Amino acid sequence: MTKLKSLLLLSAFAMISCSEDSTSDIVTAENETQITSTESKDDITEIAFPDSKGTATDVYYTGIKMAVENVNGNYIFEGDIMIPKGKASKSPVNLVLEKGDEVSQAKSVGRTSAYWEDNTVYYEIDSRLGNQDRVFDAISHWEANTNLEFVKRSGQSDYIYFTPGSGCSSYVGKVGGKQNITLADACSTGNTIHEIGHAVGLWHEQSRVDRDKHITINFENIQTGREYNFQTYQENNFDGDEFTTNLDFGSIMMYSPYAFSKNGQPTITKTDGNTYSVQRSQLSNGDVTGINAMYPSSNGGEEKPTQNYINGEYYTIEGLTVLRYYDQWYYNMGWYGWKRVELIEGVWYFA
Repeated sequence: MTKLKSLLLLSAFAMISCSEDSTSDIVTAENETQITSTESKDDITEIAFPDSKGTATDVYYTGIKMAVENVNGNYIFEGDIMIPKGKASKSPVNLVLEKGDEVSQAKSVGRTSAYWEDNTVYYEIDSRLGNQDRVFDAISHWEANTNLEFVKRSGQSDYIYFTPGSGCSSYVGKVGGKQNITLADACSTGNTIHEIGHAVGLWHEQSRVDRDKHITINFENIQTGREYNFQTYQENNFDGDEFTTNLDFGSIMMYSPYAFSKNGQPTITKTDGNTYSVQRSQLSNGDVTGINAMYPSSNGGEEKPTQNYINGEYYTIEGLTVLRYYDQWYYNMGWYGWKRVELIEGVWYFA
């Protein structure tokens, strides 16, 4: 089970309505690769737009370059994770300011908090959504097994909105404002539990950094243009905590062995070459361990523990990936080398 070591989840990367997002910085077609899609055995991996072909492209989100699929102007990561378009760009965004610069320059990238405060997730259900019991059942499952509480929205500005769509999709973590969880008629209660997992901050299990100890990615079987879906978070420049010592095949966040197969052959196998079973019935023990570490119990006035930063490790904080070194923060500026930075009231400045 993986979460980012961040005060801002790359929500995503880290969701506002995918159909309503707008941006003036659309990635140009010459930077895109056409996706090829064919029939596969996979019937469990969540996909945002199962009936549409997209193009593979690179965007910058919270200062980090990432590979996504552009489907009709919507940025999709790993099949079902939506990237807020208004917060992504085709060119790098400066996330570190000089002392004296206007704070609005930094805030324009749309940073928000990763976590839902007070372990409370506000939600609303689109009246057009069919089979709303799957939403209520999924919420009940989350509340029965974790420290999270889901409260029907009564004017709150930040909330999850369950709405119809052509597939199953969500943003990762609290993005800020209205963030859609889209559910096609075929999306089950288990799929809904999975998408809520993204919305509260969970990523896909098979992308954890140590996954190669447990699984083999068969790139020759992956649909052309969708290879990026199988990168680890480290390969995508993100850092994360692992809450279980081994990859959790039982996680509700785990890809199917046939995810994005172009030929009906498995794209993921165990290291011994065998396939494995996945489930969309319930949170696994590892899922529960991970989410409760992110959202500790508030009983008795208990507070979220203070982050203990370890020297020599990378963290993503307020949208910037930084290195902890001798109890200070350093930012890699490429040709310009490493620069020491400071976080002041949620904004990074050059020290």
